[in-house]
Amino acid sequence: MDSPGDLGWPSYRVRRVDRWRDGEGESVDDCVAEEAPIALVYNGEPHVVMLATPLDLEDFALGFSLTEAIVSSPAEVESIRIFERSNGIEVRLRIPEARCESAREKGRNLTGRTGCGLCGARTLEQAVRVPGHVRSRSEVTASDVAKALEDIKKFQRINQLTGAVHAAAFALPGQGIVAVREDVGRHNALDKLIGALARQDVAFGKGFIVVTSRASFEMVQKCAAVGVGLMAAISAPTGLAIRLADET
Repeated sequence: MDSPGDLGWPSYRVRRVDRWRDGEGESVDDCVAEEAPIALVYNGEPHVVMLATPLDLEDFALGFSLTEAIVSSPAEVESIRIFERSNGIEVRLRIPEARCESAREKGRNLTGRTGCGLCGARTLEQAVRVPGHVRSRSEVTASDVAKALEDIKKFQRINQLTGAVHAAAFALPGQGIVAVREDVGRHNALDKLIGALARQDVAFGKGFIVVTSRASFEMVQKCAAVGVGLMAAISAPTGLAIRLADET
């Protein structure tokens, strides 16, 4: 049994595995998370290939375009089309030519591995880009954050089956989680979430984001790029992430 994703690519597959517990082995069926090469192509020009869960790819393409500052608003993405290839999936975006020129300058020359948020950035300036100052309008309490961190587990459908997938969730003070996206890559899950929210015209500054990973630099960078004032992570932050949060 497979779980269909975009274009029928599975987000997970059921495989026969050997499981060992307390020195005893048994052969059982288990759900295994899938990842696929996802090529993002702007105006016919390849930009980057990311390894990601083949699900919610329109959200991913839009979110990546926003958090990487390839476009400044969802309206600048004129179209998104998804094509299946024998060895992966190609996502074609149409954007204004001026933005495409900017994308060329930022073009990444390496495949983005599952756990890599800055793979292929050609210069230090690209890698440590500091977004503008965030002006959040939300009043988040400690209980809001604690509840979201606890509740996100309920929304991790694929991870409940596979134990191998990250999630990013958007929550509103007093209301809790209103949107969740999953992916084998933590930064991909965040891009998918941001893209989904942008497509629904959600005001980023009115809520906060919760992630099931560490608070690394690129995760803070992506949140700040779209005006999210608070990101709560299950794991500890890195020093560079803290410094970026202080600056933005």
